Amino acid sequence: QVQLVESGGGLVQAGGSLRLSCAASGRTFSRYAMGWFRQAPGKEREFVAAISWSGGNTNYADSVKGRFAISIDNAKNTVYLQMNSLKPEDTAVYHCAARRSYSSSLYFDLEDEYEYWGQGTQVTVSS
Repeated sequence: QVQLVESGGGLVQAGGSLRLSCAASGRTFSRYAMGWFRQAPGKEREFVAAISWSGGNTNYADSVKGRFAISIDNAKNTVYLQMNSLKPEDTAVYHCAARRSYSSSLYFDLEDEYEYWGQGTQVTVSS
């Protein structure tokens, strides 16, 4: 089992920045590909960003490309999501997710591909 705990959410004005963290505990964290998803009120959960366990490959939703950056620190068992130039439409609960991966280069952007999920952290962007 892997437990994931997100932190770093909060209230920020449009144009501002936040950095989310997702700390993993439990089984060995290395060789877990990671992802971030978000769910806005009244909407389905959507993909935001993903990273291979090596950190060498990443993928982003079109809506966040150029503004968000995902990174991984296996020594700290933590994945990050740096969010810049935030917009009101980025308001959502952000969840991190993990899955075992035997390939150092693969990332995953579908919810069903992930085994473990965090409880989420609220991000609110005011206009």
